[in-house]
Amino acid sequence: MIRVSMIALLVVAGVAGCANGPSGHHGGPPPQDPADYHGVPTDSRPPTMVPPPVSP
Repeated sequence: MIRVSMIALLVVAGVAGCANGPSGHHGGPPPQDPADYHGVPTDSRPPTMVPPPVSP
């Protein structure tokens, strides 16, 4: 009997963990720095991996 109640408890806990849909806190535009922030800027561009070619 303890096994059945333990399985039921785990199933209820699993369903309760999935009950809050995925449309919660993720998505939307990336954060931007305030105008008066003088620290490391938020850069939304990917880093340059290859240096530009040298013109002869």
